[in-house]
Amino acid sequence: MFNNHKHLIDISEYSDSELMTILQTAKAFSEVNERAIKKVPTLKGKTIVNMFNEPSTRTRSSFELAEKRLSADTLNFGGSSTSTVKGESLIDTVMTLDAYKIDCIVVRDKHAGAPYIVSQASPAVVIDAGDGKHGHPTQALLDLYSIWERKGSFDGLKVGVVGDIGHSRVCGSLIPALKIMGAEVTAVGPNTLMPPRPDILGADYVSNSLDDVLPDLDVVYMLRIQRERLEGAPFPSEREYHQLYGLTKARERLMRPDAIVCHPGPINRGVEFDSYMPDHPERSVILDQVYAGICVRMAALYLLLGGADNGLAS
Repeated sequence: MFNNHKHLIDISEYSDSELMTILQTAKAFSEVNERAIKKVPTLKGKTIVNMFNEPSTRTRSSFELAEKRLSADTLNFGGSSTSTVKGESLIDTVMTLDAYKIDCIVVRDKHAGAPYIVSQASPAVVIDAGDGKHGHPTQALLDLYSIWERKGSFDGLKVGVVGDIGHSRVCGSLIPALKIMGAEVTAVGPNTLMPPRPDILGADYVSNSLDDVLPDLDVVYMLRIQRERLEGAPFPSEREYHQLYGLTKARERLMRPDAIVCHPGPINRGVEFDSYMPDHPERSVILDQVYAGICVRMAALYLLLGGADNGLAS
């Protein structure tokens, strides 16, 4: 148990020192991942179930890699084979899994609140791997790690989160996490892609103009348009959205010389980016974020499951 936390479901329940502990532990695991032999016996004997009831590529693969590199036993569960597809309730499914005497359930679900329901029905550690529009805490952690690696500190850091704020589970965890760490956050996007109450997310400012805020930002965090969650037509066309909110080579002239660019993936070239900015050799940390995902998920599993003290040294 990590500082009285049994689960990782709501990132706002963690303090700045606790989040920094996760980042520092992820840094240690980064060194493990640079070795020729990337496996440590830290969670040997622990059993982890990956319950992914919604499609995922990056999150699922990085959790699976993290678990394998910690020597945990894993069971991948979900998709079209899930018992809930056959009519079984989520709670009944969880109770069935608990009968296997498991230690942790990693939950991805299209319904907000599913990981919390699982945590109430199971004695196992529960980690939210993304639920509906609610949150995605390990994504926020890997984002923090990537920013921390480049910037060294969050104090006074100005971060702009740009795009589909209203439908993004990433924002539900990232904006609170940035605020906990001391950053200043501006939510940027058209009103039609904002939640009814943007202030509830905790952003310091809300702007409808990317060009107005870009010169002040240290970190430009671009979001994917959540096409699968959109209702109606919130903007006239992807072309117009790209013209107003796309991060392009032409807009780079507005950016600070040391500003960096983040994105949770998958990216859509021609919508939130042109073909230049996501591959920018100095500004883009998008591939760094992918790598950070393994390190922070190893750290979270290690801290929550009480890994062996000598795990990192092995």
